[in-house]
Amino acid sequence: MKPGVLAAIGLFAMLAPAFAQTDLTTAPNRLWLPVRNTPPDELCRRFDPMDPSPLAAVSLHRTFHDDFDAHPLATGRWVPHYAGGAAWPDARYWGGDGSDFKRKDSWNGEQQIYVDPRYGGRANTPLGLDPFKVRGGILSIIATRTPTALKPVLFNNEYISGILTTQGQFTQKFGYFEIRSKIPVGTGVWPAFWLLADDGGWPPEIDVLEGRGQKVGDMVMTTHWRIRPAGSVQSCGFDFLVPDASNDFHDYGVLWTNDRLVYYIDRRPVSDIKVPVGFDDPMYMIVNLAMGAKYFQGVGFVDAESPQVVEFQIDRISAYQIDP
Repeated sequence: MKPGVLAAIGLFAMLAPAFAQTDLTTAPNRLWLPVRNTPPDELCRRFDPMDPSPLAAVSLHRTFHDDFDAHPLATGRWVPHYAGGAAWPDARYWGGDGSDFKRKDSWNGEQQIYVDPRYGGRANTPLGLDPFKVRGGILSIIATRTPTALKPVLFNNEYISGILTTQGQFTQKFGYFEIRSKIPVGTGVWPAFWLLADDGGWPPEIDVLEGRGQKVGDMVMTTHWRIRPAGSVQSCGFDFLVPDASNDFHDYGVLWTNDRLVYYIDRRPVSDIKVPVGFDDPMYMIVNLAMGAKYFQGVGFVDAESPQVVEFQIDRISAYQIDP
């Protein structure tokens, strides 16, 4: 979730490869995904839905799955904060002003703090705040305005919200990573599903999905990497318009192979990029609902018009490994 996206707004159009699964409500044990037969010659490219280029199929088997029939903290698959690592301070996902260690990214200008039932903020005892609700197999990460009485305890953040990561629980190099979700909207609303390297450094970063809360149906998919030896961070990605994204569930995913990253909406490829330098370590998954953004356009800072309650609804999160 960093600035520098090369954005290109466009209407998402569906491709129809013969081998694509038609039942998007499930995450089967085995999956076949379409990819362009030709590797990208340029840094990154957006697919024209009318492009007649040949497609090939990639076969995968499932390695991780949570369909949220139980509370996410009861399964052992997730932790409710950034986990950190040896190179973690360089990543900036470690708190800073207005937060405890691992509970927000202040550099981004976020105005929430991530909580869970055992978190006490400045207090010595847990506050019992739970931003995760499960109803009928759907997980909601819920952001709410911080109660006035709790603001001093919670570092004066405007919202309390939730984050889930699999660092220390599940990591994988290569494969397909997917979320099925509805995307909330509103001023200051910033939902995301993304991947970071297990060693704790940044970048690389793969943003499978980011929502621009002020732009209904606008989904962003971006790759971030670092150029050595200068150390400058580069980014490349695109915006896609999914008009009913806030009302209906859709699948958003990324396929990471040896030579390319391919982004998908409803398991149909919409863009790809040559794998940049630095994508050497296994990566872990993160899903979160931030509130407020300093750099990420289309989100903005929270104000009086921002929703009192925001729900990021998630049907399932899955990962697959490429078959030999």
